[in-house]
Amino acid sequence: MAEIMEKKITSDQAIALEDKYGAHNYHPLPVVLERGEGVFLWDLEGKQYYDFLSSYSAVNQGHCHPKIVDALIEQAKKLTLTSRAFHNDCLGEYEQFITSYFGFDKVLPMNTGAEAVETALKLCRKWAYEKKGIPANEAKIIVCEGNFHGRTISIVSASTDPDARKNFGPYTPGYITIAYNDVEALKTALQDKHVAGFLIEPIQGEAGVYVPDQGYLKACYDLCKQHNVLFIDDEIQTGIARTGKLLAIDHENVKPDILILGKALSGGTIPVSAVLANDEIMLCIKPGQHGSTFGGNPLACKVAIASLEVVKEENLAENANILGELLRQELRKINSPLITTVRGKGLLNAIVIKPTVSGKTAWDVCLALKENGLLAKPTHGDIIRFAPPLVINKEQILECVDIIRKTIENIN
Repeated sequence: MAEIMEKKITSDQAIALEDKYGAHNYHPLPVVLERGEGVFLWDLEGKQYYDFLSSYSAVNQGHCHPKIVDALIEQAKKLTLTSRAFHNDCLGEYEQFITSYFGFDKVLPMNTGAEAVETALKLCRKWAYEKKGIPANEAKIIVCEGNFHGRTISIVSASTDPDARKNFGPYTPGYITIAYNDVEALKTALQDKHVAGFLIEPIQGEAGVYVPDQGYLKACYDLCKQHNVLFIDDEIQTGIARTGKLLAIDHENVKPDILILGKALSGGTIPVSAVLANDEIMLCIKPGQHGSTFGGNPLACKVAIASLEVVKEENLAENANILGELLRQELRKINSPLITTVRGKGLLNAIVIKPTVSGKTAWDVCLALKENGLLAKPTHGDIIRFAPPLVINKEQILECVDIIRKTIENIN
Protein backbone atom coordinates (compact mmCIF):
# COMPACT_ATOMS: atom_id res chain seq x y z
CA MET A 1 0.00 0.00 0.00
CA ALA A 2 1.17 3.52 -0.83
CA GLU A 3 1.01 4.74 2.77
CA ILE A 4 3.46 2.10 3.98
CA MET A 5 5.88 2.31 1.03
CA GLU A 6 9.40 3.08 2.12
CA LYS A 7 10.35 6.70 1.54
CA LYS A 8 13.12 7.17 -1.02
CA ILE A 9 16.42 8.35 0.41
CA THR A 10 17.73 11.76 -0.69
CA SER A 11 21.27 12.52 -1.86
CA ASP A 12 22.02 14.49 1.31
CA GLN A 13 20.83 11.57 3.45
CA ALA A 14 22.91 9.05 1.48
CA ILE A 15 26.04 11.19 1.84
CA ALA A 16 25.39 11.67 5.56
CA LEU A 17 25.06 7.90 6.07
CA GLU A 18 28.37 7.25 4.32
CA ASP A 19 30.06 9.94 6.37
CA LYS A 20 28.76 8.55 9.66
CA TYR A 21 29.18 4.81 9.11
CA GLY A 22 31.87 4.44 6.44
CA ALA A 23 35.64 4.79 6.63
CA HIS A 24 36.85 8.15 5.37
CA ASN A 25 39.28 6.76 2.80
CA TYR A 26 37.73 8.49 -0.21
CA HIS A 27 36.80 12.07 -1.08
CA PRO A 28 34.06 11.71 -3.71
CA LEU A 29 32.27 14.46 -5.56
CA PRO A 30 28.96 15.35 -3.86
CA VAL A 31 26.73 13.33 -6.19
CA VAL A 32 24.78 10.16 -5.35
CA LEU A 33 24.30 7.90 -8.34
CA GLU A 34 21.40 5.52 -8.68
CA ARG A 35 21.35 4.27 -12.26
CA GLY A 36 23.60 3.91 -15.28
CA GLU A 37 23.22 3.03 -18.94
CA GLY A 38 25.84 3.30 -21.65
CA VAL A 39 27.71 6.59 -21.24
CA PHE A 40 25.14 8.05 -18.83
CA LEU A 41 24.57 8.09 -15.08
CA TRP A 42 21.58 9.40 -13.11
CA ASP A 43 21.52 10.67 -9.54
CA LEU A 44 18.83 10.11 -6.93
CA GLU A 45 17.01 13.25 -8.02
CA GLY A 46 16.90 12.04 -11.63
CA LYS A 47 19.55 14.36 -13.10
CA GLN A 48 21.47 12.85 -16.03
CA TYR A 49 25.25 13.05 -16.38
CA TYR A 50 27.88 12.03 -18.89
CA ASP A 51 30.32 9.68 -17.16
CA PHE A 52 33.85 10.86 -17.94
CA LEU A 53 35.61 8.61 -15.43
CA SER A 54 34.18 5.19 -16.35
CA SER A 55 34.85 3.91 -12.83
CA TYR A 56 38.58 4.31 -13.49
CA SER A 57 38.18 2.44 -16.82
CA ALA A 58 36.20 -0.46 -15.35
CA VAL A 59 33.16 0.26 -17.54
CA ASN A 60 34.82 0.53 -20.94
CA GLN A 61 31.82 -1.32 -22.40
CA GLY A 62 29.39 1.22 -20.90
CA HIS A 63 27.19 0.97 -17.83
CA CYS A 64 25.00 -2.12 -17.57
CA HIS A 65 25.81 -3.46 -21.03
CA PRO A 66 22.90 -5.82 -21.82
CA LYS A 67 25.07 -8.70 -23.05
CA ILE A 68 27.26 -8.60 -19.95
CA VAL A 69 24.32 -8.21 -17.57
CA ASP A 70 22.47 -11.08 -19.28
CA ALA A 71 25.54 -13.32 -18.87
CA LEU A 72 25.71 -12.34 -15.19
CA ILE A 73 22.03 -13.05 -14.54
CA GLU A 74 21.93 -16.32 -16.46
CA GLN A 75 24.96 -17.74 -14.64
CA ALA A 76 23.86 -16.35 -11.26
CA LYS A 77 20.70 -18.44 -11.51
CA LYS A 78 22.76 -21.63 -12.01
CA LEU A 79 26.00 -21.51 -10.01
CA THR A 80 28.06 -18.66 -8.60
CA LEU A 81 30.88 -20.22 -6.58
CA THR A 82 32.47 -23.61 -5.98
CA SER A 83 35.94 -22.46 -4.89
CA ARG A 84 38.90 -24.10 -6.60
CA ALA A 85 38.53 -27.13 -4.34
CA PHE A 86 36.44 -28.52 -7.20
CA HIS A 87 36.25 -28.06 -10.96
CA ASN A 88 33.40 -26.09 -12.49
CA ASP A 89 32.00 -26.16 -16.02
CA CYS A 90 32.91 -22.53 -16.83
CA LEU A 91 36.56 -22.17 -15.82
CA GLY A 92 38.21 -24.22 -18.56
CA GLU A 93 36.08 -22.54 -21.22
CA TYR A 94 37.11 -19.12 -19.89
CA GLU A 95 40.78 -20.06 -19.62
CA GLN A 96 40.82 -21.26 -23.23
CA PHE A 97 39.00 -18.11 -24.35
CA ILE A 98 41.17 -15.52 -22.59
CA THR A 99 44.51 -17.16 -23.35
CA SER A 100 43.60 -17.33 -27.04
CA TYR A 101 42.29 -13.76 -26.93
CA PHE A 102 45.58 -12.33 -25.63
CA GLY A 103 47.99 -14.96 -26.93
CA PHE A 104 49.39 -16.66 -23.82
CA ASP A 105 49.70 -20.27 -22.67
CA LYS A 106 48.14 -19.88 -19.25
CA VAL A 107 45.99 -17.61 -17.09
CA LEU A 108 45.77 -17.34 -13.31
CA PRO A 109 42.34 -15.88 -12.44
CA MET A 110 41.94 -13.48 -9.51
CA ASN A 111 39.40 -10.87 -8.42
CA THR A 112 40.73 -7.35 -7.90
CA GLY A 113 43.49 -5.49 -9.67
CA ALA A 114 45.63 -5.33 -6.56
CA GLU A 115 45.36 -9.12 -6.15
CA ALA A 116 46.47 -9.55 -9.75
CA VAL A 117 49.50 -7.33 -9.19
CA GLU A 118 50.41 -9.28 -6.05
CA THR A 119 50.05 -12.47 -8.07
CA ALA A 120 52.40 -11.14 -10.75
CA LEU A 121 54.97 -10.14 -8.13
CA LYS A 122 54.88 -13.60 -6.55
CA LEU A 123 55.05 -15.28 -9.93
CA CYS A 124 58.06 -13.18 -10.94
CA ARG A 125 59.93 -13.98 -7.73
CA LYS A 126 59.13 -17.70 -8.02
CA TRP A 127 60.49 -17.72 -11.57
CA ALA A 128 63.58 -15.81 -10.44
CA TYR A 129 64.53 -18.44 -7.87
CA GLU A 130 63.55 -21.54 -9.83
CA LYS A 131 64.50 -20.54 -13.39
CA LYS A 132 66.93 -17.64 -13.31
CA GLY A 133 68.83 -18.92 -10.27
CA ILE A 134 68.77 -15.77 -8.12
CA PRO A 135 69.76 -16.64 -4.52
CA ALA A 136 66.89 -17.15 -2.08
CA ASN A 137 65.22 -13.94 -0.86
CA GLU A 138 67.47 -11.74 -3.02
CA ALA A 139 65.16 -11.09 -5.98
CA LYS A 140 64.46 -7.45 -6.84
CA ILE A 141 61.76 -5.89 -8.98
CA ILE A 142 62.22 -2.54 -10.70
CA VAL A 143 59.31 -0.07 -10.52
CA CYS A 144 58.86 3.51 -11.71
CA GLU A 145 58.40 6.76 -9.82
CA GLY A 146 54.78 7.91 -9.91
CA ASN A 147 53.44 4.36 -10.30
CA PHE A 148 50.06 3.20 -9.08
CA HIS A 149 49.62 -0.57 -8.92
CA GLY A 150 47.23 -0.79 -5.96
CA ARG A 151 47.15 -0.30 -2.21
CA THR A 152 48.28 -3.50 -0.50
CA ILE A 153 51.28 -3.27 1.83
CA SER A 154 53.63 -4.83 -0.73
CA ILE A 155 52.39 -2.57 -3.50
CA VAL A 156 52.55 0.68 -1.54
CA SER A 157 56.08 -0.37 -0.61
CA ALA A 158 56.84 0.19 -4.30
CA SER A 159 55.04 3.53 -4.42
CA THR A 160 56.49 7.04 -4.32
CA ASP A 161 53.17 8.67 -3.38
CA PRO A 162 53.41 10.03 0.21
CA ASP A 163 49.67 9.53 0.78
CA ALA A 164 49.98 5.87 -0.19
CA ARG A 165 53.01 5.25 2.06
CA LYS A 166 52.92 7.49 5.12
CA ASN A 167 52.46 5.55 8.39
CA PHE A 168 51.92 2.20 6.67
CA GLY A 169 55.43 0.84 7.23
CA PRO A 170 57.46 -1.22 7.72
CA TYR A 171 57.58 -1.73 3.98
CA THR A 172 58.18 -4.82 1.91
CA PRO A 173 61.79 -4.91 0.61
CA GLY A 174 62.92 -5.96 -2.84
CA TYR A 175 62.16 -2.94 -5.02
CA ILE A 176 64.38 -0.65 -7.07
CA THR A 177 62.70 2.62 -8.04
CA ILE A 178 63.71 4.48 -11.19
CA ALA A 179 62.42 7.48 -13.17
CA TYR A 180 59.56 6.83 -15.59
CA ASN A 181 60.20 7.38 -19.30
CA ASP A 182 63.96 7.12 -18.77
CA VAL A 183 65.66 4.29 -20.66
CA GLU A 184 69.08 5.08 -19.21
CA ALA A 185 67.71 4.75 -15.67
CA LEU A 186 66.49 1.25 -16.47
CA LYS A 187 69.78 0.37 -18.12
CA THR A 188 71.63 1.34 -14.94
CA ALA A 189 69.25 -0.55 -12.64
CA LEU A 190 69.57 -3.71 -14.72
CA GLN A 191 73.25 -3.94 -13.85
CA ASP A 192 72.11 -5.52 -10.58
CA LYS A 193 72.26 -9.28 -11.20
CA HIS A 194 69.49 -9.90 -8.69
CA VAL A 195 66.82 -8.08 -10.73
CA ALA A 196 63.99 -10.46 -11.58
CA GLY A 197 61.40 -8.21 -13.19
CA PHE A 198 60.41 -4.75 -14.39
CA LEU A 199 56.84 -3.76 -13.42
CA ILE A 200 55.43 -0.89 -15.45
CA GLU A 201 52.22 0.86 -16.51
CA PRO A 202 52.45 1.62 -20.25
CA ILE A 203 50.69 4.89 -19.42
CA GLN A 204 50.66 6.13 -15.83
CA GLY A 205 46.94 6.67 -15.25
CA GLU A 206 46.61 7.64 -11.60
CA ALA A 207 49.70 9.83 -11.84
CA GLY A 208 47.83 12.01 -14.32
CA VAL A 209 47.79 10.15 -17.65
CA TYR A 210 51.50 10.42 -18.33
CA VAL A 211 52.21 9.00 -21.80
CA PRO A 212 55.87 8.00 -22.30
CA ASP A 213 57.86 8.83 -25.40
CA GLN A 214 57.24 6.66 -28.43
CA GLY A 215 59.75 3.81 -28.38
CA TYR A 216 60.30 3.89 -24.61
CA LEU A 217 58.40 0.71 -23.88
CA LYS A 218 60.05 -1.23 -26.71
CA ALA A 219 63.49 -0.08 -25.55
CA CYS A 220 62.67 -1.19 -22.00
CA TYR A 221 61.44 -4.55 -23.24
CA ASP A 222 64.61 -5.09 -25.27
CA LEU A 223 66.78 -4.26 -22.24
CA CYS A 224 64.84 -6.74 -20.12
CA LYS A 225 65.40 -9.46 -22.73
CA GLN A 226 69.13 -8.72 -22.78
CA HIS A 227 69.34 -9.17 -19.00
CA ASN A 228 66.91 -12.11 -18.66
CA VAL A 229 64.48 -9.98 -16.67
CA LEU A 230 60.69 -10.37 -16.90
CA PHE A 231 58.77 -7.47 -18.44
CA ILE A 232 55.57 -7.17 -16.36
CA ASP A 233 52.84 -5.09 -18.01
CA ASP A 234 50.17 -3.62 -15.70
CA GLU A 235 47.23 -3.00 -18.05
CA ILE A 236 44.55 -2.90 -15.36
CA GLN A 237 43.55 0.65 -16.34
CA THR A 238 45.08 0.99 -19.82
CA GLY A 239 44.08 -2.39 -21.25
CA ILE A 240 40.97 -3.76 -22.93
CA ALA A 241 40.71 -1.12 -25.68
CA ARG A 242 41.00 2.01 -23.51
CA THR A 243 43.96 3.55 -25.37
CA GLY A 244 42.88 2.74 -28.92
CA LYS A 245 44.48 -0.73 -29.05
CA LEU A 246 43.48 -3.91 -27.25
CA LEU A 247 46.44 -3.27 -24.92
CA ALA A 248 48.36 -0.02 -24.56
CA ILE A 249 51.58 -1.98 -25.06
CA ASP A 250 50.29 -2.92 -28.53
CA HIS A 251 51.11 0.60 -29.70
CA GLU A 252 54.75 -0.52 -29.65
CA ASN A 253 54.20 -4.16 -30.70
CA VAL A 254 55.59 -5.48 -27.43
CA LYS A 255 54.53 -8.85 -25.98
CA PRO A 256 55.06 -8.75 -22.19
CA ASP A 257 56.26 -11.75 -20.22
CA ILE A 258 53.50 -11.23 -17.65
CA LEU A 259 50.26 -9.38 -18.42
CA ILE A 260 48.02 -8.03 -15.64
CA LEU A 261 44.35 -7.30 -16.35
CA GLY A 262 41.37 -6.17 -14.27
CA LYS A 263 38.67 -3.48 -14.22
CA ALA A 264 36.99 -3.72 -17.67
CA LEU A 265 37.50 -7.48 -17.67
CA SER A 266 34.02 -7.63 -16.15
CA GLY A 267 32.51 -4.53 -17.75
CA GLY A 268 32.09 -3.07 -14.28
CA THR A 269 29.77 -5.75 -12.89
CA ILE A 270 31.86 -7.79 -10.43
CA PRO A 271 35.56 -7.87 -9.48
CA VAL A 272 37.44 -9.95 -12.07
CA SER A 273 41.19 -9.84 -12.73
CA ALA A 274 43.72 -12.05 -14.45
CA VAL A 275 47.42 -12.67 -14.82
CA LEU A 276 48.60 -14.18 -18.09
CA ALA A 277 51.99 -15.74 -18.89
CA ASN A 278 53.50 -18.61 -20.83
CA ASP A 279 54.21 -22.04 -19.37
CA GLU A 280 57.86 -21.44 -18.48
CA ILE A 281 56.76 -18.72 -16.05
CA MET A 282 53.26 -19.73 -14.97
CA LEU A 283 54.05 -23.35 -14.15
CA CYS A 284 56.56 -22.25 -11.51
CA ILE A 285 53.57 -21.98 -9.16
CA LYS A 286 52.38 -25.34 -7.90
CA PRO A 287 49.21 -26.42 -6.02
CA GLY A 288 48.90 -24.78 -2.62
CA GLN A 289 51.38 -21.98 -3.37
CA HIS A 290 48.87 -19.34 -4.49
CA GLY A 291 45.14 -19.03 -4.88
CA SER A 292 41.86 -17.27 -4.15
CA THR A 293 38.49 -18.47 -2.88
CA PHE A 294 36.64 -16.46 -5.52
CA GLY A 295 39.24 -16.48 -8.32
CA GLY A 296 37.93 -18.33 -11.36
CA ASN A 297 34.37 -18.59 -10.05
CA PRO A 298 31.70 -19.51 -12.64
CA LEU A 299 30.04 -16.10 -12.46
CA ALA A 300 33.31 -14.28 -13.15
CA CYS A 301 34.18 -16.60 -16.02
CA LYS A 302 30.93 -16.06 -17.90
CA VAL A 303 30.98 -12.31 -17.29
CA ALA A 304 34.58 -11.97 -18.48
CA ILE A 305 33.90 -13.88 -21.69
CA ALA A 306 30.91 -11.66 -22.46
CA SER A 307 32.88 -8.51 -21.61
CA LEU A 308 35.74 -9.38 -23.94
CA GLU A 309 33.35 -10.40 -26.71
CA VAL A 310 31.69 -6.98 -26.53
CA VAL A 311 35.07 -5.28 -27.00
CA LYS A 312 35.64 -7.01 -30.34
CA GLU A 313 32.03 -7.15 -31.54
CA GLU A 314 31.58 -3.39 -31.07
CA ASN A 315 35.08 -2.39 -32.26
CA LEU A 316 35.73 -0.48 -29.06
CA ALA A 317 39.48 -0.15 -29.60
CA GLU A 318 38.95 1.48 -32.99
CA ASN A 319 36.27 3.75 -31.53
CA ALA A 320 38.58 4.78 -28.69
CA ASN A 321 41.37 5.56 -31.13
CA ILE A 322 39.25 7.71 -33.46
CA LEU A 323 37.26 9.54 -30.78
CA GLY A 324 40.30 10.00 -28.56
CA GLU A 325 41.99 11.93 -31.36
CA LEU A 326 38.85 14.03 -31.79
CA LEU A 327 38.55 14.70 -28.06
CA ARG A 328 42.15 15.93 -27.72
CA GLN A 329 41.86 17.98 -30.89
CA GLU A 330 38.74 19.74 -29.61
CA LEU A 331 40.07 20.22 -26.07
CA ARG A 332 43.15 21.94 -27.48
CA LYS A 333 40.88 24.47 -29.17
CA ILE A 334 39.61 25.72 -25.81
CA ASN A 335 41.29 29.08 -25.41
CA SER A 336 41.71 29.46 -21.67
CA PRO A 337 44.67 30.12 -19.39
CA LEU A 338 43.12 27.55 -17.04
CA ILE A 339 44.19 24.65 -19.30
CA THR A 340 47.95 24.34 -19.51
CA THR A 341 48.21 20.83 -20.99
CA VAL A 342 46.06 18.33 -22.87
CA ARG A 343 47.48 14.80 -23.12
CA GLY A 344 46.44 11.19 -23.55
CA LYS A 345 46.04 8.23 -25.86
CA GLY A 346 42.78 6.77 -27.09
CA LEU A 347 40.04 7.64 -24.62
CA LEU A 348 42.40 7.92 -21.64
CA ASN A 349 43.06 11.65 -21.44
CA ALA A 350 43.77 14.45 -19.01
CA ILE A 351 43.94 18.21 -18.79
CA VAL A 352 46.19 20.09 -16.38
CA ILE A 353 44.51 23.01 -14.63
CA LYS A 354 46.29 26.19 -13.57
CA PRO A 355 44.56 27.65 -10.49
CA THR A 356 42.78 30.96 -11.07
CA VAL A 357 43.71 34.23 -9.38
CA SER A 358 40.71 33.71 -7.10
CA GLY A 359 42.06 30.28 -6.09
CA LYS A 360 39.75 28.04 -8.14
CA THR A 361 41.32 24.59 -8.66
CA ALA A 362 40.73 21.38 -10.60
CA TRP A 363 38.31 20.34 -7.83
CA ASP A 364 36.24 23.48 -8.46
CA VAL A 365 36.25 22.75 -12.19
CA CYS A 366 34.93 19.23 -11.51
CA LEU A 367 32.19 20.62 -9.25
CA ALA A 368 31.16 22.99 -12.03
CA LEU A 369 31.28 20.20 -14.61
CA LYS A 370 28.96 18.18 -12.38
CA GLU A 371 26.47 21.03 -12.28
CA ASN A 372 26.61 21.13 -16.09
CA GLY A 373 26.00 17.40 -16.48
CA LEU A 374 29.46 15.82 -16.77
CA LEU A 375 31.23 13.78 -14.10
CA ALA A 376 35.03 13.80 -13.87
CA LYS A 377 37.47 13.62 -10.97
CA PRO A 378 40.73 15.44 -10.23
CA THR A 379 43.92 13.62 -9.36
CA HIS A 380 47.08 15.01 -7.78
CA GLY A 381 45.43 18.37 -7.25
CA ASP A 382 45.68 19.97 -10.68
CA ILE A 383 44.88 17.17 -13.17
CA ILE A 384 41.45 16.15 -14.45
CA ARG A 385 41.13 12.81 -16.20
CA PHE A 386 38.68 12.48 -19.10
CA ALA A 387 37.92 8.80 -19.79
CA PRO A 388 34.36 8.12 -20.97
CA PRO A 389 33.01 4.64 -21.71
CA LEU A 390 34.28 3.44 -25.07
CA VAL A 391 30.73 3.10 -26.44
CA ILE A 392 30.48 6.89 -26.70
CA ASN A 393 29.84 8.31 -30.18
CA LYS A 394 31.07 11.36 -32.07
CA GLU A 395 28.01 13.50 -31.36
CA GLN A 396 28.26 12.77 -27.65
CA ILE A 397 32.00 13.58 -27.60
CA LEU A 398 31.30 16.95 -29.22
CA GLU A 399 28.48 17.64 -26.77
CA CYS A 400 30.80 16.83 -23.87
CA VAL A 401 33.53 19.11 -25.25
CA ASP A 402 30.94 21.86 -25.41
CA ILE A 403 30.08 21.27 -21.73
CA ILE A 404 33.78 21.36 -20.81
CA ARG A 405 34.38 24.51 -22.88
CA LYS A 406 31.45 26.41 -21.39
CA THR A 407 32.39 25.30 -17.87
CA ILE A 408 36.02 26.40 -18.26
CA GLU A 409 35.00 29.75 -19.74
CA ASN A 410 32.75 30.46 -16.76
CA ILE A 411 35.28 29.61 -14.05
CA ASN A 412 36.48 32.83 -12.41
